[in-house]
Amino acid sequence: MEQTHALGRRKTAVARVYLTEGTGNIVINGRPLEDYFKEETLRYVVLQPYTATETLGKFDTKVTLVGGGTKGQAEAVRLGIARALCEIDKEAYRSVLKHTAENLPDRSRTATVGLMKREQTKKKTDNYVKNKFPRIA
Repeated sequence: MEQTHALGRRKTAVARVYLTEGTGNIVINGRPLEDYFKEETLRYVVLQPYTATETLGKFDTKVTLVGGGTKGQAEAVRLGIARALCEIDKEAYRSVLKHTAENLPDRSRTATVGLMKREQTKKKTDNYVKNKFPRIA
């Protein structure tokens, strides 16, 4: 198998994900997953596509991350991995990653609903209000 790549975005974070067959090593910006994401919850978010498709330990993952905070970066990596898995075997993985919890195994029902969606909710600012209503001196 050749290298498969995909792009994941969340808020202002952008993740370029490269998958190759291997032993399950995950390297993010040159650092192992455990060093880059110190919190267990963020590591869990990153590994969700692998647990949903039962491919944990089958692919080596290299990720280049830019921008955003830690939560947005973890979710961008999750989307990138899900998209890359769909490129590898669309028929086998897409339905598991895209559909609702009723179609998933019991152990991954709660956390793996809609992994193929991009949530682009950004922080709202009041700049539009300031421009619309100028201050009276």
